Amino acid sequence: MMKRRSFVQGAAATALGVPHLAGLAQQSVTLKFHTFMQPMSNVWLTMHKPWMEKVEKESGGRIRFEGYPAMQLGGTPVQLYDQAREGVVDIVWTLPGNTAGRFPRIEAFELPFMMNNAEATSKAFWEYFQTQCPDEFKETHPLALHVHGPGMFHSASKPITKAADLKGMKVRGPTRQVTNLLKALGAIPVGMPLPQIPDALSKGTIEACAIPWDVVPSVKVHELTKFHGEFPAGNPALYTTTFVMAMNKAKYEGLAPDLKKVIDANSGQATSAWLGRTQQGNDAIGRKSATDRNNQIHTFSAAETQEFIRLSAQVDDEWVADMDKRGFKGKALLDSAKALIAKHKA
Repeated sequence: MMKRRSFVQGAAATALGVPHLAGLAQQSVTLKFHTFMQPMSNVWLTMHKPWMEKVEKESGGRIRFEGYPAMQLGGTPVQLYDQAREGVVDIVWTLPGNTAGRFPRIEAFELPFMMNNAEATSKAFWEYFQTQCPDEFKETHPLALHVHGPGMFHSASKPITKAADLKGMKVRGPTRQVTNLLKALGAIPVGMPLPQIPDALSKGTIEACAIPWDVVPSVKVHELTKFHGEFPAGNPALYTTTFVMAMNKAKYEGLAPDLKKVIDANSGQATSAWLGRTQQGNDAIGRKSATDRNNQIHTFSAAETQEFIRLSAQVDDEWVADMDKRGFKGKALLDSAKALIAKHKA
């Protein structure tokens, strides 16, 4: 008994003699999670909160989260990525496209008519990032990259039943590639973050917006518009938007090894796929919010869809040329994105 007690006491003394290791072994940490999504949005309730709860549970409560939706810690949606980079917050969920041209290579996934399945495309997006541009988010520690379900039109002023109806309309787009698409279709593109849409529609600053169904209720678009234009199920979508969930690099690197493993287990391709699948799964909720109000929903015919595709083809060419000017191989990047989407869809 004496020998055992001496051994235990010696081990304790050794641990106390190396306070850094002793601290890491019992480390607990509270992480601030910041985003622009509203607290009652599908994204916050079915994606962000469950993710945080899963991490907390798997860490045995040693990782805790303080969740701040709706920019509650201040700043604007455009500043979120830099808040994570600078350590103002620990984790953010945001659109890389909020800062136009800052993350150019991942824009391949925002080009017109690239996808219709958010789960497969999110898997492709993560693999593309790993293989084609692993330095694109080098200032942070990326946890997940994903896309939303098919993007579409929501109009307050008139129905959009064909590409020609967009001519001269002021339409909100989320990123520079979507605003390029709107311009190619004859609209007057207006770039703005999601939270600004309700005010812009109410004041007539915009007549329509391009967003997926899932976020419609969170910004009251089903109440502020009467007409919706969607593309046929199973066909390539008009567009999608890319999202990044990123962590402050120093905060991640300072975690105890076992807590790092918990974060790692809730990061990467599988988590990206889950986020994409969950977000697209919420499209039905958003669509129902419009049908419950008896709003008009037009599904574009095959011929109407082909006209949209024809008019938007130049957006791909312009992006490839832009990548070439920046010293990247534009066509190779686009071909890689398309091949990876096809691979994961299969």
